[in-house]
Amino acid sequence: MRVALHPHPESAALGEFALEVQLERQDGAFVLGYTLRGEVERLRIPDASAVLPPQRLWAHTCFELFLAREGSGGYREFNFSPSGQWAFYAFSAYREATPAPRPPAPRLRWQRAPDCLSLQVRLSPESLPPGQSALRLGLAAVLEGHGRKFSWWALAHPPGRPDFHASEGFALRWEG
Repeated sequence: MRVALHPHPESAALGEFALEVQLERQDGAFVLGYTLRGEVERLRIPDASAVLPPQRLWAHTCFELFLAREGSGGYREFNFSPSGQWAFYAFSAYREATPAPRPPAPRLRWQRAPDCLSLQVRLSPESLPPGQSALRLGLAAVLEGHGRKFSWWALAHPPGRPDFHASEGFALRWEG
C-alpha cells in the first residue's frame, strides 16, 4: 500500500516536495518506505555523523510513525533521523507517556540524492502495540529548512496547530 502525506497549512514554504510512504508486511515484520522528492538541498538534514539529543529528533528533519490498536487510547511513537538515530515513546493516552520496554532496534536504510531523501524502516513484530485488533497509523514527517523554518507533513492534520499526537492524525487503518 502506498499513501501520500500532505503539508500542514501553517508549514513554511521550503520548496516543492512530494512525500509518500509505502507499507507492507514481510515475514512478520512491518516495513515502511518513506520517499521525499523535491528540492532536498533546501532542507537541513542531519548527516550520519550528527549526534542529536534522542528525545528531540523531531525538532529536526525526521520521519515519524505513530501506531495504535483500534479501540485503544494508548499508542507508540517512533522518530527516525537521517543521522541514523531513532527514538521510541509509549503513551497510555494523548501525550501521557507510560513506561514500556524498548523494542528491538529497527533496521534503517537511508539514501540521499540531490532530489530525493528516502528511508526504509523494518520494525520487528515486537515493536507493534500488543493486541489483535487492527492498527491505526499516523505517518508524519518534519522538514527543517534553513533559518529554523519548518514544514509538518502527515496523512491527516487535525484543526489548529500541527499535532501528530492527535487521534485524527491516525488516519490509516491497517489489517496487515
